[in-house]
Amino acid sequence: MNFDLPPELLQYLGALDTFIDREIRPLQAKNDNERFFDHRRENARTNWDAGGLPCEEWEELLKECTRLADQAGFWRFSLPKRYGGQNESEGRGSNLWMSVIREHLASKGLGLFNDLQNEHSIVGNFPDIVMLLHFGSEKQREELIWGRLEGRIRITFGLTEPSHGSDATFMDTKAIPEIRDGVNGWLINGAKKWQTGMHKATHCFIFARTSGASGSLTGITCLIVPRHTPGLTIESYQWTLNMPTDHATISLRNVFVPSSCVLGPLHSGLAVAQAFVHENRIRQAASSLGAAIYCVNESITYAVSRAPFGKPLATNQAIQFPLVELATQCEMLRLLIRKTASEMDRISHVDVEAQLGDKVSMCNYWANRLCTEAADRAIQVHGGMGYGREKPFEHIWRHHRRYRITEGSEEIQMRKVAGYLFGFMGAGKGRPTKL
Repeated sequence: MNFDLPPELLQYLGALDTFIDREIRPLQAKNDNERFFDHRRENARTNWDAGGLPCEEWEELLKECTRLADQAGFWRFSLPKRYGGQNESEGRGSNLWMSVIREHLASKGLGLFNDLQNEHSIVGNFPDIVMLLHFGSEKQREELIWGRLEGRIRITFGLTEPSHGSDATFMDTKAIPEIRDGVNGWLINGAKKWQTGMHKATHCFIFARTSGASGSLTGITCLIVPRHTPGLTIESYQWTLNMPTDHATISLRNVFVPSSCVLGPLHSGLAVAQAFVHENRIRQAASSLGAAIYCVNESITYAVSRAPFGKPLATNQAIQFPLVELATQCEMLRLLIRKTASEMDRISHVDVEAQLGDKVSMCNYWANRLCTEAADRAIQVHGGMGYGREKPFEHIWRHHRRYRITEGSEEIQMRKVAGYLFGFMGAGKGRPTKL
């Protein structure tokens, strides 16, 4: 059994590091752009006069970084070659490669090269494009994928509602058939919450019940709704632990879209919603692992250099033991993430849920919890400096605390693992699983 990473992957990490040092760090240091990353970061990124939305200068900086990464051939890495990427036709990319890359970038700490608060990275992740690749019509793919890559299109994901999150199959949003001006289509009524990126969105993927009883797994359809369709209204933006916010609550009142706006099979929208869920979770787990590693490494460095009462903090077992436990968990989690990602690459993505769904959930829920624990410990080890915003640990904690909810809540993912263990779901359904 060989745990070595492929030489080509190691070379790619080296190329990324060279690009960051040559192009991205100088851009971050230019025109006081450091204000978006140092102790001023939350205030600098937020336009408080616009209700807490991201400020224009911050978003323009992210765009320029993306432009440079795209020009260098890194940003589209996971996409098919016909869209400028380096991977197979389905656009999922190598889960092992993407997991290692995301861990590597996150382990560097805060920086313009990989700002997870915005899902921004020099190596892009494209769940919306994967949905379109697998379920979009030729016209939808041509318009939306190229528009997305060229910066003309931005799409929100509308599954969660004010009254329904994990219980999405009980959604209140409904769509009924309607003919308007001789055009067959759907009339949508309802509301959606946590519509990330709504302030700049051009389109929304809105999931609505089109048939069947509330709670049924079938009968939900994904509808592509242009942002300025009459009846679609932004009601508010939710302020969060980590500002700025672009998370909107929207209402849909008699919103009409033609049948050509249906994405994927009618009444089978959950398949569209889950098109990229496992890939997203394993990669997000890798990012949380990388951030945890950063917190541990910084704590070790500080504990060795800081010498209260004339001796290094690192000589105290009260400092050593918590970091030992975190380091041990990081090492074990890294192996599980890479093993799971590698196994995902060897099977069809449609088989991942049955064969590896529990392992993906293990990686994701534990990585997100581990990251918040590592950030909290880093704050403690650094004392007053850790509590202050001079260090990035409070930012890391506030951001990654979100993932214990948004990537499928910790409890939902643990419930899935339990389902596999006790034989309620998965490839071994009907019999308990032995480790």
